Parts: sequence; C-alpha cells; structure tokens
Amino acid sequence: MEIQKEIQKKKESPSLFGMFTSPGIQFERIRENPKKWLPLTIVSILYAVGMFFMAATMDVQMLIDQGLTKEQAEIALGVTKITVVVTGVLTPVITILVSSVIQLLISKFGSSSVSFKQLFSMNTYIMIIGAVGVILNTAIRYAVGGNPEIYITSLAGLLNSEKAGVLGSIEVFSIWSTILTAIGLHKTAGLSKGLAWTIAIIFFLVGIGFALVGTALQGAPKL
Repeated sequence: MEIQKEIQKKKESPSLFGMFTSPGIQFERIRENPKKWLPLTIVSILYAVGMFFMAATMDVQMLIDQGLTKEQAEIALGVTKITVVVTGVLTPVITILVSSVIQLLISKFGSSSVSFKQLFSMNTYIMIIGAVGVILNTAIRYAVGGNPEIYITSLAGLLNSEKAGVLGSIEVFSIWSTILTAIGLHKTAGLSKGLAWTIAIIFFLVGIGFALVGTALQGAPKL
C-alpha cells in the first residue's frame, strides 16, 4: 500500500495555479514528472492576451508625436500592433529555451543530473508569474491610460517615471520570478541553495543590464 501511494505521488502532475500557492511542491512534481507542451501553450496564450492589451493602448498620436505623418502613423500602428501580439507568443518560448540551455550548462558544472526537459518544464511553470504580471499591468494601462511600457508594479510606475529604464526592470513579478527560479534550481535541479540563488540573481541582473543598454540607446544622439 505504501509503495502504491509513493508511485501515485510521483506521477502527480505539476499545476500552473499551484505556482502561486505551493511552488515548492510543484518543483518536486516537475522533477519527477516534467510537463512541457500544455503549460507552454497556456503561458504563450496569456502573454499574447497581455500584449493584445498593450497593443490596444497604442494610438496614432503616439507615432505622430515621434515625427511621422498621419498616413505613415496609421500604417506603422497596424504593423506594430501585429508585431506586439506575435512577440507576446514568441517571447515565452525563446526565454524559456535560452534560460534552460544556460542553466543546464551551469548545472552540469555543479554536478547536477538534471535534464533539459526538467529545466524547460521548470522555467515554463515559472513563466506563469510573468504572464499574469503582463496581463495585470497592460489591462490596468488599457483601463486608465498611460505609457504601456511602464508597469504599475515597477519602481518606474511607482515613481511616475516617463521612461521604463532600469527602474522598470525592478518590478514585483520579476522579483517574484527570480525567487521562484532560485527555489526551482534547488528543488528541481538539485543545486545547492547558494549556487541556485547566485544563478537566479545573475539572470535578474542581466535583465537590468539589458534595460541599461536600452536606455543608453534611446538617449543616444540620432544621426
């Protein structure tokens, strides 16, 4: 009887909703029974919905203010809206893939036996946090207005900054995802807590680094 219960426990599938209520249990289930395609599909759809709200907040005037004529702005707006939604679908896939490959390489140096499938599944389930964050923030911007690139839940939103920049990267759902990444690398990949937290924090800092580069490019003089 005990053996049957243990086998049943190992076969339990992880839950996306469970990432909000009991992430530790979900990471243990991912280690024993990693799932990819269904959670990835759900996460991608949620990101697409979030990007749809972002696209809906864009108007012609935003582009006219950047120097385009009304006709040019209308064409550019249509293309931009489609691009934003498509990006919402592809972003989770690319992010999860790249993160999983890097984490796998690091894990091998840490003498971990974790597989790519386990890491891919782990990162997919963690992305549900970011997906909910995108929907929440873009839906709020759609309802009340404002710059859709600045999340209400970021320091940039809290301080009413005009540009996202680095402050936009310091955001509740990003920090939440970073914490879950550290826990996941410890429980799913079997890395030590120190190494798991180091990897998670480095990923977070890399995100801030990209924000710094983006801010610098925006401020660069135009030729």
